Amino acid sequence: MRFDLLALSAFAPLVAAHGAVTSYIIDGTTYPGYEGFSPASSPKTIQFQWPNYDPTMTVSDAKMRCNGGTSAQLSATVQAGSNVTAVWKQWTHEQGPVQVWLFKCPGAFGPSCKGDGKGWFKIDEMGMWGGKLNSANWGTALIVKNHKWSSEIPRNMAPGNYLIRHELLALHQANTPQFYAECAQIVVQGSGNAVPPSDYLYSIPTYAPQNDPGVTIDIYSSKATTYTPPGGRVWSGFQF
Repeated sequence: MRFDLLALSAFAPLVAAHGAVTSYIIDGTTYPGYEGFSPASSPKTIQFQWPNYDPTMTVSDAKMRCNGGTSAQLSATVQAGSNVTAVWKQWTHEQGPVQVWLFKCPGAFGPSCKGDGKGWFKIDEMGMWGGKLNSANWGTALIVKNHKWSSEIPRNMAPGNYLIRHELLALHQANTPQFYAECAQIVVQGSGNAVPPSDYLYSIPTYAPQNDPGVTIDIYSSKATTYTPPGGRVWSGFQF
């Protein structure tokens, strides 16, 4: 019995980390996300329906893109320059970055817009501040506190159909990075024409190597006083 308890205790931190985006607030409207493990009884949603809360452990895993989700029945309209707020019902780990990505669909939502190819670009991120890795000075600590994250859609970005991807990277277990990502369908409206340059575009999965320092960092033994999230720079919407 003692062995079993010890084994469960060792596994508990991994279980406790589980969480996912469960709704979105966009231009004053709340859109329910996917909350359960029974797609047949889930309401229609703008979110790609994911199979479970389990973390993705490697950057090359196909679940890295949208937690295994591949389609949604609805979409939400958002004005360029407005915020998209993702809401989590639960999240417990304070150490790790928050990143928000977009992917412009080549046309309509559906089979041709699953996020394939080198078209993902980052519009928001928060890593660590204050110079201490083993602390609550992380983007994910704000999710623990507020259970939500708001990001502005670049105000001069070209309109169209987009996927929006929210990612939490949990770094609380040494040498065991845990990625949690969900995607949703949004229709961006506006009169802008800006598009990100090619050096801001990435493929997901594999937007970074598994040995990227932002993925492998040990927050307990490392002497680093700064942290850079994996996946390149944030694009703010300016043309270059």
